[in-house]
Amino acid sequence: MNAVPGTAEVISLGCRLNIAESERIRALVAGERDLVIVNSCAVTAEAVRHTRQAIRKARRERPDARLLVTGCAADIEREQLAAMPEVDGLVPNTEKLDARRYNVSRAPGPLPAGPHTRAFVAVQNGCDHACTFCVIPQGRGPSRSLSVAQALREIELHLEQGAQEVVLTGVDVTSWGHDLPGEPKLGSLVRAVLDAFPSLQRLRMSSLDGIEVDGELFELLAGEERVMPHLHLSLQHGHDLILKRMKRRHSRADAITLVERLRARRPEIAIGADLIAGFPTEDEAMHAANCSIVSDLGIVHGHVFPYSPRPRTPAARMPQVNKAAIKRRAAELRETVARTRAEWLQTLVGQPQSVLVESDGTGHAANFARVVAPPGARRGSIITLTPTKLEKGLLQ
Repeated sequence: MNAVPGTAEVISLGCRLNIAESERIRALVAGERDLVIVNSCAVTAEAVRHTRQAIRKARRERPDARLLVTGCAADIEREQLAAMPEVDGLVPNTEKLDARRYNVSRAPGPLPAGPHTRAFVAVQNGCDHACTFCVIPQGRGPSRSLSVAQALREIELHLEQGAQEVVLTGVDVTSWGHDLPGEPKLGSLVRAVLDAFPSLQRLRMSSLDGIEVDGELFELLAGEERVMPHLHLSLQHGHDLILKRMKRRHSRADAITLVERLRARRPEIAIGADLIAGFPTEDEAMHAANCSIVSDLGIVHGHVFPYSPRPRTPAARMPQVNKAAIKRRAAELRETVARTRAEWLQTLVGQPQSVLVESDGTGHAANFARVVAPPGARRGSIITLTPTKLEKGLLQ
């Protein structure tokens, strides 16, 4: 969405953490004139390409604005982005929430005015793990957590402005707390949020590392109705040898066991996952295992990434799969997710859904299925709808 000419504009790419941070940046630069900030992503080579496209498009649309780039690509692809003639300056990712970097004096931490339906709250940042494919620790640094008090204060600000759903997010959100006194687990934070805000009807979790789901978090996912029945796993692959070469800490069986345990307690839970196609050394049998994990887990919210070598990562030095095979495997993996999702959505026809209405005439059910809202439905309201058909991926 384009900003009004002459005003500040923040363009957000990539993950939910970037979305949360972009909201903070918008508040920092509110009232500034002729400023564009691109909050970039560098998780894949394709993400960097989209960042460069966004920079060029922003410059075409705002030729007289000061254009700054922050986000992961501003660190990981620093030299390449700095060389772009459209770019006036780079803001290090770790300093993106410092108003001084944008030559404004606004206090840190404000939130933008005006109602919004869903609030992304970054309770954790950075990562201490060393997955062989991942470049993000280079752009985000080590894992660090908000305190419970800090997290509750930020959530309170969002609720005061009308948010009806809160999403807890981070780079490695299940590592929340390891750097805090007593090393609390994520489940204790979720419980604190629910206890502090009894009027909050919808609390959703961002992508979780399944092997780090602690006992209290499991119980809340399995039995607390205000925690949405939607688990998105940082899964990455369905074959154990590839998982080992990725330096992941879970096995295929670990993921299946976790989902089976949750479904036994909460059958309606919807499963999402991140999956990488064409990781180095992946053969056709390994790819088949990657596709079959979709049906084994019933993945209905799938994010499929074709593997691309990232700078200074161990996987970039491994034997690579050819690009044509990667492209084909990614397409097959997406088709598998699409079939599983369509079958799941069809089962929801005729079933009442609690839907948070958004600004585009649709909304998300508790299980994150997208549902068409009736004409006149108020943005930000939570209503019960019973879809009568499925059309073009939307419950109607």
